[in-house]
Amino acid sequence: MKEDEKKSGERDEELVRRAQSGDKQATEALLVRFAGVVRGRARGFFLIGGETEDLIQEGMIGLYGAISDYREEGGMSFKNFAYLCISRRIIDAVKASARKKNVPLNNYVSLFQSEWELPIASPEEEVIRGEDGREFFQKMSKVLSDFEFRVTVMYMDGLSCAEICEATGKDGKSVDNAIQRSKKKLQKILK
Repeated sequence: MKEDEKKSGERDEELVRRAQSGDKQATEALLVRFAGVVRGRARGFFLIGGETEDLIQEGMIGLYGAISDYREEGGMSFKNFAYLCISRRIIDAVKASARKKNVPLNNYVSLFQSEWELPIASPEEEVIRGEDGREFFQKMSKVLSDFEFRVTVMYMDGLSCAEICEATGKDGKSVDNAIQRSKKKLQKILK
């Protein structure tokens, strides 16, 4: 059982059921519980014309969507489903920012759209997002060395540099250099 589950005494799926029934405290508990995952995922990406905070916000929107869309009968744990939704939302934001046609739109904020109005994705859009994510990881594995790929995935999963050093058996300088090289290479494939 995870540390935060021990504290609250509730599994993720139990909190999701309560949240989907309108329990705002359960929703808040899930948002707090998965905030570190969102930060970890956002830290691994670069947003053209934006900051990491923008990606964190996108990831939180993905998490909020995961809470409302999760179905236990799908066979996937909420943790994995949330991770997938967070990742897709962040990757979509990165891809959208890289498109030249969106440059004028990136400088404007709607005065009329509520921050809680989330677009509902069709099953077809979900399949496309899944394919985009797989395509990104395939490109990533082709562009990066094995070590760079392993380090980058761990970094995107929110591990600290010290944790990555321990997991790989390499020193901090090697890990940091691999992360920096990976960022440069990935920026090129996102353009």
